[in-house]
Amino acid sequence: MRSVINVVLVLLAVVMAYWLYSSIREPIAFKAEKEKRKDAVIDVLKKLQVAQDVHRLVTGKYAGNFDSLTYAIKNGKIENVKLEADPNDPTNQDKFIKSVSYFPALDSLYSLLGAPVNLDSLRYIPYGEGKIFDIAADTLRYQNTLVQVVQVGTRYKDFMGQFADPRYKKYDAFYDPDKQLKFGDMNSPNTNGNW
Repeated sequence: MRSVINVVLVLLAVVMAYWLYSSIREPIAFKAEKEKRKDAVIDVLKKLQVAQDVHRLVTGKYAGNFDSLTYAIKNGKIENVKLEADPNDPTNQDKFIKSVSYFPALDSLYSLLGAPVNLDSLRYIPYGEGKIFDIAADTLRYQNTLVQVVQVGTRYKDFMGQFADPRYKKYDAFYDPDKQLKFGDMNSPNTNGNW
């Protein structure tokens, strides 16, 4: 009888130890996975932010879809204007020589990012299983001026996989699977990210 009680107590201790380990492991796994996935999404959003700026240099406006963004950067050219003092003007006043050159927008994007990037893959959300970032661009009257606005982003639930469930809020008070991770704003001329 005594050995049966000992075996039951040992089994109970093993079950309790496993339960304790599981209760500690889940929040740690959630936090690590959330940070890893969020960092990957932010990295792509930063590249898209630069790509939108290059698109604006080429076309004068932000891209409202990924096909337009890709096409303009692959095929567009950026104007480079250089003003120099006229060497024939001894006083160096009011006379300048204007020289204009053009260079490929794709080269500009590569130099700004510090490495080549596959433009066709920028539309896909990391860990999103084929989902595409939301993208929008328009013009807006802001403080009596017509300005270009852009917004690109995604919701946490689109890249968090198994952790997209709202029950994980118990491990992070600020976590909301419906919250957007984005840059830009359709209501003001702001291209900052919310990360």
